[in-house]
Amino acid sequence: MNRGHASQDGFPDGETLRQARARGSFLRRVTSTLIDLRSDERFRRKAPVRNLRFNNVSKLYATKHGHRCVLDQISLDFPRGRNIAILGKNGAGKSTLMRLIAGSEAPSSGQILRESRISWPLGLGVGVHPALSALENCRFVARIYNADPREVIDSVQEFADVGAYFHMPIRTLSSGMRARVNFGLSMAIQFDCYLIDELTAVGDRKFQEKCREAFADRLSSADVIMVSHQAATVKAYCDMAAILQDGKIRFYDSLEEASEIYQGLA
Repeated sequence: MNRGHASQDGFPDGETLRQARARGSFLRRVTSTLIDLRSDERFRRKAPVRNLRFNNVSKLYATKHGHRCVLDQISLDFPRGRNIAILGKNGAGKSTLMRLIAGSEAPSSGQILRESRISWPLGLGVGVHPALSALENCRFVARIYNADPREVIDSVQEFADVGAYFHMPIRTLSSGMRARVNFGLSMAIQFDCYLIDELTAVGDRKFQEKCREAFADRLSSADVIMVSHQAATVKAYCDMAAILQDGKIRFYDSLEEASEIYQGLA
């Protein structure tokens, strides 16, 4: 008789009465737990998961003229399920905000809570280490994000298409090649939220189309927080905006309204 079929005593082959009773006891406990969870009001009406939260966050830099405040005691939730454009004048601190969100820079005070997987800022070139090769960067990033290193390596190598330079230190690559590796690496890891800081076109028309297709596929199940001075890019990817001014952030549900107010500030 094949394994898994019932024997004459009604138990699967090789299973004793004691094992059968233990299996039944385990199944009853699991079933009871599932029934309890389904009937529990907390699980039927679970509070929405917050994507990103700032608790009284401030960021200051020391200058020869004194401290410059980029963020001034900010407490807010970044809404989940929305694609947000960050608008602000040059020097307002947009790139600093992106680094704080990514965790590559710490706030001067306060706390930033991340309850989902957030990417490094695409466009700043901070996703790769210049002393490591593209191959070594893939292995390192895959281990950090608990991804399969072989899958990440294969994906980036095929996507970036930099040939033998894939095995050379990133610092020896041209800026275009570095951008291709960085973008390919960010697409190889599934993030819940992608950070974009002045994403620019890389490579020829064919490769740019490849990037757009890959990014569109990722955004079908992820959010984006974007800094860009290009109105067309913002409209293509974002459905709401936040204006950063004088250390404060204000959200606008209407991208058009935020753009009009921002134009008035510029």
